Amino acid sequence: MKSTLPTVLAPEEDLFMKAILKNQRGMTLLEIMIVLVILGSMATILVTQVSKNLAKSRVQQAKILISEVGKALDQFNTDCGFYPTTDQGLQALVTAPAGGRTCSNWGPEAYLKKLPKDPWRNDLIYTCNDGQHYIIKSLGADGKEGGDGLNADISSEDL
Repeated sequence: MKSTLPTVLAPEEDLFMKAILKNQRGMTLLEIMIVLVILGSMATILVTQVSKNLAKSRVQQAKILISEVGKALDQFNTDCGFYPTTDQGLQALVTAPAGGRTCSNWGPEAYLKKLPKDPWRNDLIYTCNDGQHYIIKSLGADGKEGGDGLNADISSEDL
């Protein structure tokens, strides 16, 4: 069986193919580097914006958490007539308080299923010295007392 394809191009076809190949060229190293710099800059801007939004959302999440724990404390107060002492802490919302002032109307279900942690995985700080007023606090992103901006403490007094 003979091949019907020509083995040699006609002269006009040969010139046409050479013209096409002559006009095609690859990208230079400089062009590739410029594209990489542009893509890197765009990625940096995107990551910066996402991390700022993530940090702000953690602050908002901490405020919501403190508010929800406050609601559980208010329910405890409604049932028991007092807020847990500082020594009893938020654990009194998970299990009936054993030491100090006790509550005969506690439960029957726990006010919280488990002790919550703030968005930075730190324990919430609870204080109540008089049985009538409480403070719930998160130490913020830095986990240290005080701070400003995203590191500022978040307190139930500020909500």
